[in-house]
Amino acid sequence: MSIAELPIQFDREKIAVFCRARGIRKLSLFGSVLRDDFDPARSDVDVLAEFAPGVRPGLKFFGYGEELAGIIGRRVDFNTEAWVSEYFRDEVVREAVPIYEQA
Repeated sequence: MSIAELPIQFDREKIAVFCRARGIRKLSLFGSVLRDDFDPARSDVDVLAEFAPGVRPGLKFFGYGEELAGIIGRRVDFNTEAWVSEYFRDEVVREAVPIYEQA
């Protein structure tokens, strides 16, 4: 799936600004937003963040989902690979669609 095929719209420049300000090297979507069972009225958006080497967000990390929800316009479940269950981590990483990647 490409960004153009996603069932949600967002400002890619605002996403880029958000990521650069927080040291996020790559931001991807995964889960229902990539599947036919996505419900625009009820589904949240699962996000996978990869931080640049050496970046440690600390407790600020826990507010990133809410900040990103303000940009995307819907509830966000903000994750890193380490936070995704080991039972389906490989699948999540494999299916994830990048929406921002540091040049």
